[in-house]
Amino acid sequence: MDVPARSQQTELGLSILLSEKSDWIRGKSIGLITNHTGVDATLQSNYRLFAEAPACQLSAIFSPEHGLWGAAQDGVAINSIETSDENPVSVPVFSLYGQSMRPTADQLEGIDLLIYDMQDVGARYYTYISTLLHAMEAASDCGVAFIVTDRPNPITCTAVEGPVLESGSESFVGIHTIPIRYGLTIGELAVLLKAERVPSCQLKVAWMRGYKRGMWYDDTGLPWVPPSPNMPALTTAMLYPGLCLFEGTNMSEGRGTTKPFEYIGAPWCDGERWAELLNNCQLPGVRFRPVVFTPAPVAETTKHAKQTCGGVAIHITDRTQFRPIKTVLQMLSVLTTEYRDYFEFLPAHFDRLAGNIWLRDALSNGTSVDAIQARWMHELQTWRDNTTQYHAYP
Repeated sequence: MDVPARSQQTELGLSILLSEKSDWIRGKSIGLITNHTGVDATLQSNYRLFAEAPACQLSAIFSPEHGLWGAAQDGVAINSIETSDENPVSVPVFSLYGQSMRPTADQLEGIDLLIYDMQDVGARYYTYISTLLHAMEAASDCGVAFIVTDRPNPITCTAVEGPVLESGSESFVGIHTIPIRYGLTIGELAVLLKAERVPSCQLKVAWMRGYKRGMWYDDTGLPWVPPSPNMPALTTAMLYPGLCLFEGTNMSEGRGTTKPFEYIGAPWCDGERWAELLNNCQLPGVRFRPVVFTPAPVAETTKHAKQTCGGVAIHITDRTQFRPIKTVLQMLSVLTTEYRDYFEFLPAHFDRLAGNIWLRDALSNGTSVDAIQARWMHELQTWRDNTTQYHAYP
């Protein structure tokens, strides 16, 4: 069946690099940091494009969490692939989510240039940005040049939300002192990381053309490729900056269903009651519907697998007004009141995701959502002011 052509407005940094900036890669031995999302506007894989480019030699591929094909579930360590049916080209594929989280000196032997090209989702927890920083550090240590081919922030660059990660709370799901929803493209973030963490990195960015800060991913005309197994759609990415915090609780965040991060619940939850209480809060841009679901055991860590859960389905009614972090704070606030005998935080993981040690206590102690948000408003404004210098797009 013929599929109508989409109106393309945005040209990816990948295409700019291979055409107008090909002198950056000419004569270079390249290590490509990528996964299944590293495609151009016609869905051609970047590793094929680099392997066939006469100007350079593709020498190695490095893959992040979820693996080169995006098939592994969250948190699953991945071995490097030397040769197998999973290896698409005749070069080694090294995992950056297994024995090492960064390219090693041995793996970078003979490589002149590392290129980072894969789709991010615009939230601090998403580990692809941690892979970016570790790779920049490794390249700097080994004297290897580094290029980021820029891609859209799918949830726009105009909204910034949540607490800025506190110094000392860094982890692989919080690699730098940025807000949960940080409002930059991956190229802009790389420039910030160079300035604040890796000043010796030999960084260049192949910027996009036709991109604007207020664009959602579906405004770009580019095809959506799910960046990970539980990020099937743009709607999921819109919810993720807030709803991911449920990973740090004893409730299912919808993994093992067709609606990860859209379904939230537990066997002891009365979805009808929870939905009613949440809808009474009249949160902007969102409505809640009671739902019953049974998570499939897609991983060892799937919560409430094979158990019938009551809960809510989250429906975004106006994405420009919807604020995922405010929404999840209200959801958690209701749970700590209505289900205090059943609902629990998983303290270590929740604090890692929050990027601080106080948010969990504030929710447990009944602090209002407005008071919680007020605590980080000043640092968010400081973030906005300080990061305008890194903006590459209007």
